[in-house]
Amino acid sequence: MTLVAGVDSSTQSCKVVIRDAESGELVREGRAAHPEGTEVHPDAWWAALTDAITQAGGLDDVAAASVAGQQHGMVCLDGDGQVVRPALLWNDTRSARDAADLIDEFGGGETGRRAWVEATGSVPVASFTVTKLRWLARHEPDAAARTAAVCLPHDWLTWKLSGATALDALRTDRSDASGTGYWSTATGGYRPDLLTHAFGREPTLPVVLGPTESAGALRGGAPLGAGAGDNAAAALGVGALPGDVIVSIGTSGTVFSVSDTPAVDPTGAVAGFADATGRFLPLVCTLNAARVLDAAAALLRVDHDELAELAMQAPAGADGLVVVPYLEGERTPDRPLSTGAVHGLTLRTATPAHMARAAVEGMLCALADGLDALVAQGATVNRVILIGGGARSAAVRRIAPEVFGCPVLVPPAGEYVADGAARQAAWVALGGAQPPAWSATQIQTYEAEPVPAIRDRYAASRDHVLDRRTA
Repeated sequence: MTLVAGVDSSTQSCKVVIRDAESGELVREGRAAHPEGTEVHPDAWWAALTDAITQAGGLDDVAAASVAGQQHGMVCLDGDGQVVRPALLWNDTRSARDAADLIDEFGGGETGRRAWVEATGSVPVASFTVTKLRWLARHEPDAAARTAAVCLPHDWLTWKLSGATALDALRTDRSDASGTGYWSTATGGYRPDLLTHAFGREPTLPVVLGPTESAGALRGGAPLGAGAGDNAAAALGVGALPGDVIVSIGTSGTVFSVSDTPAVDPTGAVAGFADATGRFLPLVCTLNAARVLDAAAALLRVDHDELAELAMQAPAGADGLVVVPYLEGERTPDRPLSTGAVHGLTLRTATPAHMARAAVEGMLCALADGLDALVAQGATVNRVILIGGGARSAAVRRIAPEVFGCPVLVPPAGEYVADGAARQAAWVALGGAQPPAWSATQIQTYEAEPVPAIRDRYAASRDHVLDRRTA
């Protein structure tokens, strides 16, 4: 049996899976937590990865390994390869003003947004690395001056696993590079002019690898794959093909599809990312997903199973109670300084069941808006695949088809980002024109009559929620 390892270094934890390269069978796994916050020192990721690898029985017997990670995070290194400051994560919104400035500096409004889309495939928002670098240059000039190289979380962990110390040994892949704001999805190359415009100069950047190229080797000699951003790895993990739409409910919520052509959306709703196979990954991201369920459970003083039971006790539409779940600001729509809201509270709807139902529906409505944005960009929706920690909720699974208006497929709960990284590692180890075919089993299909009123009421409430930048 040829074994491969896949790593998912996510916002909340690090997961390691060891799988059979040919069949995809899970052999062993490990997990370790990450610290909370939107600013984390990368050493914490390394400690968690080391712990998770140990729990998974080590990597001495694997033929290849690959790392997937949270996108956009800004990891700054000095000339000796030391971390300059804690990394700013994708969900850190302090660079919202810088994102707006970068759009204004290219003409502002639709002109500025279109300029960025044509250059990189996406409109910069506070999540992107380019806006964080602008923030760093403005607010921490000493740290900016010490920065000799900039990379992303999965790049840094791959570099550490390889034992490399030289900055020119940093490697990344198309999917993660496409979320920086200074790499062009259409041309497949960096845009040093945009990086220099935002940061003031051009630090060393990771070399961008193709899907099966090696980023180095483990200390035992096994090759390291190029790795991937978390959503691209998830698409690879579930075996998504053109026409599939994946809805992932993790710390963030993402709605994305595999496409043969890059997306070009000057509104900024759809990011024109690349995938991990040489195709493209048009994607909509919300900042608020599974943590909406966490917050609702905490508010009602119940666990997640009890929250799901409560939600199913209330009728579809929660009798008009609406939760707009902008608990950490929001990325899509671009309202980084907004807050959540509850509308339609009456004596009738002031019950735990109504609040639970409205929280689940609000989270799903925000994701359904993302599905609409993909369709507006020409995406074909043959099937919706629901994954992520939030998909474990019975209420989410049963309410989703009412909100999305189509059947929803739910594969067994699993670590699909780590699985995608493992599948990439298997592709590196086994070779071939395509990644090995790992068949999915026990997929459940959920169907229900669509309830358009849920989204209509949500839209009316959403449009009354203001961003404090403009309030």
